[in-house]
Amino acid sequence: MARHTLPPAPRVFFDAILHPHRSLGRSGFRVLMGVVILVNLLIAVLFAANGAWPVVPFCGLDVVILWLAFRVNNRSARLYERVRLTDADLTVQRVAWNKPERRWSFQPNWLRVTMDDPPRHESQVTLTSHGQSVTVGAFLTPDERADFARALRDALGVWRRAPCHPEPVP
Repeated sequence: MARHTLPPAPRVFFDAILHPHRSLGRSGFRVLMGVVILVNLLIAVLFAANGAWPVVPFCGLDVVILWLAFRVNNRSARLYERVRLTDADLTVQRVAWNKPERRWSFQPNWLRVTMDDPPRHESQVTLTSHGQSVTVGAFLTPDERADFARALRDALGVWRRAPCHPEPVP
């Protein structure tokens, strides 16, 4: 009887999923929209009582526009980037709600992680190897980008010191 063995799972040295920060949660959104609707109703009633009834539809229009703006903002919050360093390679996966998924793969031996130190607002984390580069975490704050770059550099250092990691393919 033949025995089938699964190949060993790759060792994971670093695995981070980066999401854009959204400061207003679902319950906060409901409270905000409730207050906006209440204020708009009060304004509409005040104007209608004074005979300025044509103003009433515009009081509802700003509520609809605000709701649409939050809806677009929440869709963009579905963006995430996953950076994963295993025995074999470092992969970057970018998923956005309105674009096809993108993937990059790098050989960790020659990978460079660059970031301004100290971080500035326009600083970026760039991964570069063999003429290929990708920017990650553009939606993070400068301090978060610096922390991410530091953690990834540390993980690469561990990967490079780890025994029995695969030799690079020329």
